[in-house]
Amino acid sequence: MQRDGIFAGENPFELAKSWLALAETNEVNDPNAIALSTVDASGMPNARIVLLKDIEDDAFVFYTNYTSAKAQELDQAGKAAFVMHWKTLRRQVRARGIIERENGPAADDYYNSRSLNSRLGAWASDQSSPLTSRDELTAAFDAAKAQHGDAPTRPPFWGGFRLRPLELEFWADGAHRLHDRFQWRRASLEAPWDVTRLNP
Repeated sequence: MQRDGIFAGENPFELAKSWLALAETNEVNDPNAIALSTVDASGMPNARIVLLKDIEDDAFVFYTNYTSAKAQELDQAGKAAFVMHWKTLRRQVRARGIIERENGPAADDYYNSRSLNSRLGAWASDQSSPLTSRDELTAAFDAAKAQHGDAPTRPPFWGGFRLRPLELEFWADGAHRLHDRFQWRRASLEAPWDVTRLNP
């Protein structure tokens, strides 16, 4: 199957990295934003924008509060999907796969790379729970700053998730709506990829 040009290569993770790198030079804001989709215990779908922080050799990594609605849904279902869309490039990447936590050194490293206020904010926010006022949140931030100072450690309730895809799709805009779509699929995480060109 011919996959030249912007679809060249046999490794979909390297392809995703190259597209993201190009987006970083073109998108005005948050080229690493993804729309993450989950389902709750009843099967009701949910979606929100999160920032993708790493593309590993076999996974996509993002971070959040483990008490949040999204984290609870990720833990419960063990599966998720996302789409990453770049309007300036007229391209997108879709992924569906298995979820696992990243709660070790990689999470520590990323947490420590954040600004001090962002690290303190992770301590202050009980993400997704009801909040009576902005003042309550500000007070929680001030309390976190007083308790943890200038060197807060990563909260035990905050860390990463890794999406290991069973399916990836790369889409690029084409003239007359004759878009280019290539799908990578594998039966299991250990299986080889099967690549199919799809109708737009």
